Amino acid sequence: MKTQGTLFIISAPSGGGKTSLVNALLQQFSLLTVSVSHTTRAPRVGEVDGKNYFFVNESTFNEYRQRGAFLEYAQVFNHWYGTSKAWVENQLNAGLDVILEIDWQGAKRVKELMPCVSIFILPPSREILLARLQGRQQDSPQVIAQRMNQASNEIAHYEEYDFVVINDNFEEALLDLSAIVRAQRVRTPQQKLRLRKLLDSLL
Repeated sequence: MKTQGTLFIISAPSGGGKTSLVNALLQQFSLLTVSVSHTTRAPRVGEVDGKNYFFVNESTFNEYRQRGAFLEYAQVFNHWYGTSKAWVENQLNAGLDVILEIDWQGAKRVKELMPCVSIFILPPSREILLARLQGRQQDSPQVIAQRMNQASNEIAHYEEYDFVVINDNFEEALLDLSAIVRAQRVRTPQQKLRLRKLLDSLL
């Protein structure tokens, strides 16, 4: 029998390594997908519309927002981001686990609307966080300074999450994330449906 998927929220300050960890996590698990958000920012080099984000203009974004099409939305660094409510619900109902890569503001809204498992990824130090932002070579020094200033505010919300993972050693951080996903999949409500035939034969 098909089980209801689990919604995982993963947040981190910019440069925390969230996207790299999520990509590696997707390689380890079947029936696990990542939500594709709508955004008003321009695509970065290598990003593909419909795969990394749905890139839309502000007029289109506002139309979706007014229709109540977003599970959550927020303005981050002068750009809007939103998660399609219908898309997430369809994936969960199909038995897929869904990862939302969103900030603490979006996470707070989602938690008020549906059950989820939330994870916050911390950098090992501010110095390493700065080095990672500079190493991406995607932002100007002014934008990097802005992201560093915002990082402290984002990290201040770590206690609102179910789990905290430190991304110092990538492989260890990935093991921690994998353990969270595996533990959720063997919780009794999920196993009750997944193992119905076995349970019936044992009882």
